[in-house]
Amino acid sequence: MGFDIGILDFIQLYLRCDFLDTVMPLITMLGNGGILWILVCLVLLISPKTRKIGLVVMLALILEALCCNVILKPLIARVRPFDVNTAVQLLISRPRDFSFPSGHTGASSAVVGALYFSKHRLWIPSLIISILIAFSRLYLYVHYPTDVLAGALIGILAGWLGWVIAQRIERRSQGHHSEAL
Repeated sequence: MGFDIGILDFIQLYLRCDFLDTVMPLITMLGNGGILWILVCLVLLISPKTRKIGLVVMLALILEALCCNVILKPLIARVRPFDVNTAVQLLISRPRDFSFPSGHTGASSAVVGALYFSKHRLWIPSLIISILIAFSRLYLYVHYPTDVLAGALIGILAGWLGWVIAQRIERRSQGHHSEAL
């Protein structure tokens, strides 16, 4: 925990500035409730051309949310860094759930992973947004670095699992199609 707080305090001491104080809350809002990523998923699902990739993204987001928000956060119940270091001035509303793992980072990484394993070029801009969201969680002092790292790893794994499950669904549906012919 000392290592984690040390990184957060370093960010507060050496990187904090008016510009980032304005920008980081906006960047972190992109990840609130996974709304950005849910919209990406819906856009992909609408078009028949990208529907399969939309399915992969949807599965990845569901798996990540179950793992991070439903299972791990309540199980580990890690207090947030701003509750440990109460001297920090928060720039956003206090999150009410637990700290570990970072759901913002998890959802972002799940989408990046889903797009990457699906070989869709949107993975690159999604990765950039994901990194910015992950850093914003540290900058805003609402997550420890290990929360963000765990969220990223869980998200990538969820992206891969979403891709694997979609592949199996596709193979099964193709098998049923050939049987019907």
